[in-house]
Amino acid sequence: MAQSRKRAGGAAPSRPATRSESKKAAPRAAVASVEIVEEEKGMGIDDGIVLMTTIALLAAFLMLDFHRGKHYGEGMLFKGSYVAPTAPAN
Repeated sequence: MAQSRKRAGGAAPSRPATRSESKKAAPRAAVASVEIVEEEKGMGIDDGIVLMTTIALLAAFLMLDFHRGKHYGEGMLFKGSYVAPTAPAN
């Protein structure tokens, strides 16, 4: 790595900027104000999706169990509720 050269006699003293030079200088960056926002309380879109999926799965399970109970006499909830009477054989 190359070594830096030192100035002879030290660094030159800096002079204060005049008004014309200070106008040409880059403007200072404005400090951005930060606004603190509270999150709304209540159900969001993620919670709504979970709730609707749960309801749809529960309804599908009950409809399937109802169908099996009505047509096949099986199922967990509707077993035997819709047993068709048997006709006597002639």
